[in-house]
Amino acid sequence: MVDRTHKEFSDDDIAEIAKTYHSWRSSPSPSGRGGGEGFIYEDIPGFCKSADLEEIKSHHYVLTPGRYVGAADIEDDGIPFEEKMNELSSTLYKQMKESAELDTIICDNLKQLGLGE
Repeated sequence: MVDRTHKEFSDDDIAEIAKTYHSWRSSPSPSGRGGGEGFIYEDIPGFCKSADLEEIKSHHYVLTPGRYVGAADIEDDGIPFEEKMNELSSTLYKQMKESAELDTIICDNLKQLGLGE
């Protein structure tokens, strides 16, 4: 991600998008698109969705991808939320303590170089 809303595509990303487009374009569908053989298109939550005109009309012709594509399914890792949150909090506090110790060392080194406050 370049920032929160922009992603820079890799060559693999571009190839996957092109493959999906060609599969969609070549697949037979009720709307009459394509008809080629050997390609099977399917909607993938969080990645692609083939919306028909009625669905687009129901969204007042707004073409924001998230309205149609949705979000990818999140895999459950089987760890209960409370346990995961406790572990993450513990790690965060440990890292904050290490950060404070490193800040002290850096300040001491800068003082020895005559660059401290």
